[in-house]
Amino acid sequence: MAYDEGLAERIRERLGADPAISEKRMFGGLAFLYRGNMAVGVTSDDLMVRVGPEATDTALVRPGARFFDLTGRPMRGWVVVEGAAVAEDQALGAWVDEGRAFAASLPPK
Repeated sequence: MAYDEGLAERIRERLGADPAISEKRMFGGLAFLYRGNMAVGVTSDDLMVRVGPEATDTALVRPGARFFDLTGRPMRGWVVVEGAAVAEDQALGAWVDEGRAFAASLPPK
């Protein structure tokens, strides 16, 4: 499955040259990992964000957000944000920062 390379590039720009960030093809798209833990990613034209189980409900009320669901069973702690909802750099930045912050709260892999 193809993913939006423009969105991936915008995420790269937001994350900067942090050596703790790596990229990996996952879920049919591209994932950005912080110290080995997935923070955000791109699938199709959408943004995947790892927000953590406690923040899921709050994240789901934000514009364009829905459960991350690959198997018919939504994954708590993860959301997908439609591409149109992150068209502005400020909106994308908020999600990317949230995903990176959650990944940073986990032990390195």
